[in-house]
Amino acid sequence: MSQSSYQDTVSAMPRELYDRMVEALAVGHWPDGRSLSPEQKKQTMEAVILWGQLHLPENERIGHIDKGSKAGSNCDEPQPLTWKE
Repeated sequence: MSQSSYQDTVSAMPRELYDRMVEALAVGHWPDGRSLSPEQKKQTMEAVILWGQLHLPENERIGHIDKGSKAGSNCDEPQPLTWKE
């Protein structure tokens, strides 16, 4: 399947399917109880991420980290560790 065709297919997925895929990733199995194989986990995660990029605002996407009021501050800059004995 070409990248364009894959993107079109994922884009056309209804929200309900997206929600079921997110749930399957969270619990590790499909709604019928079958476990997700490693390949299914990979493909499902890729589809969930792409669907989110196409349909959801950034703050609602899988993996979004809300920095809130910390955005732009030095909270993400590494600080040296000092060992005390």
